[in-house]
Amino acid sequence: MFTGLIEEIGQIADISQTDGKYTLAISANTVLQDVAIGDSIAVNGVCLTVTRHTHELFTVDAVPETLARTNLGDLVTGGRVNLERSATPDTRLGGHYVQGHVDTTGVIDSFRQDSEAIWVTIKTDPAVMKYIVTKGYITIDGTSLTVVDVGPDWFNITLIPHTQEHITLPGKSAGDRVNLETDIIAKYVEKLLGTAMPIQAQGDHHAIS
Repeated sequence: MFTGLIEEIGQIADISQTDGKYTLAISANTVLQDVAIGDSIAVNGVCLTVTRHTHELFTVDAVPETLARTNLGDLVTGGRVNLERSATPDTRLGGHYVQGHVDTTGVIDSFRQDSEAIWVTIKTDPAVMKYIVTKGYITIDGTSLTVVDVGPDWFNITLIPHTQEHITLPGKSAGDRVNLETDIIAKYVEKLLGTAMPIQAQGDHHAIS
């Protein structure tokens, strides 16, 4: 489990594909302070398992299913990614409960400057929008953010200056894909009420080891 509070921005040092296995080597600092093989680190909101590490970087593997359901396949060497270690019992929960299980991807529709804030509008599959509500939580590339407004196939959020400096979203462009994880509580409520409908959009339903 994660909180959606990004600890640092890492950089893709290397990408390799062998026998269907997609391996990312990521340069980092903070998340390496107490890392061990087998630990979980959210990379752009995708829960991945550390397979190797040094004092300067760590590696994780992703299978084809994960690449099809997230934006990890869009990454290039030198690109930046949001990183967060899994939560511990004494972690401050400043964001919300984030599983690291991406539901689908969205596409950035637009950015709009509003004084020092930045408004971001993201389009996604209407089937996912039923889980996204005004003033509710949404996880975008691993970042816990508050939804401002919603439409049939879009929602928007606003970024304060502090957040802008600590996540990758402001450096992206309209048309870029982002990973989306909706609030798990809505899914449990729907299931208990017996009204669950399958999400047709692409989604990552399990942490990748």
